[in-house]
Amino acid sequence: MKDINRYARQLILPEVGGAGQKKLAKARVLLVGAGGLGSPAALYLAAAGVGTLVLADGDTVDLSNLQRQILHFTQDVGKAKVQSARNKLLALNPGVKILAQKTRFTSANAARLMAGCDLALDGSDNFETRYAVNAACLAQGVPLVWGAVLRWEGQIMTVFPGQTACYECLFPEPPDPAVAQSCANAGIVGAVAGAVGCLMATEGLKVLLGKGVPLAGRFWSLDFLKMQVRERAVYRRKDCPHGAVRPAWKKRPLH
Repeated sequence: MKDINRYARQLILPEVGGAGQKKLAKARVLLVGAGGLGSPAALYLAAAGVGTLVLADGDTVDLSNLQRQILHFTQDVGKAKVQSARNKLLALNPGVKILAQKTRFTSANAARLMAGCDLALDGSDNFETRYAVNAACLAQGVPLVWGAVLRWEGQIMTVFPGQTACYECLFPEPPDPAVAQSCANAGIVGAVAGAVGCLMATEGLKVLLGKGVPLAGRFWSLDFLKMQVRERAVYRRKDCPHGAVRPAWKKRPLH
């Protein structure tokens, strides 16, 4: 096995070992968004030796991004986020393959972006993309880890298509655009985005390795100002267009 020294601290874990490291090396993961959540998630997946990361983001780096989007530096302002991210990830671990796709994830390009992927991490910042990613993962049978942040709060859940509740089970419809808030108008603590992005990466590694107990059917709502975590069981809704069995716990989505 290559890079034994690089991965030494996780190779000694019984949940990883040589067999697990080979699984990670063969894995292909789609990251939707190279911003506040995608940055830490991508860094830790690349550091762990996940073989191929597909980065999908249509934005360019803005100075206001740097407070929380840790893959991007001052000299990257004006560059495509996916290219900036690719440069940093390859500098961290040249042994991984980074496919930079400067595009916003949509239902039209979902099949192309998700082709061959074993997992998707959704760190997007808008409801249209979240619902599109959720639908695409369910249609193609790709496990999904999604996260959201706002102010001092975060949310995270994992979805196994056909087995557990999905994003749409939890949030049947987006909030009224007239009252919906975003990081741009409500603010965000950069470290909160980092913490939730790291949780997403941890969930992703567990899914790829087939170890531990993922947040599937369990929704975490995190209040970092109070340092409190609320967990609720979430069930597939009877009226969910993707299939259902029981009503879900209703919680307002962030953003």
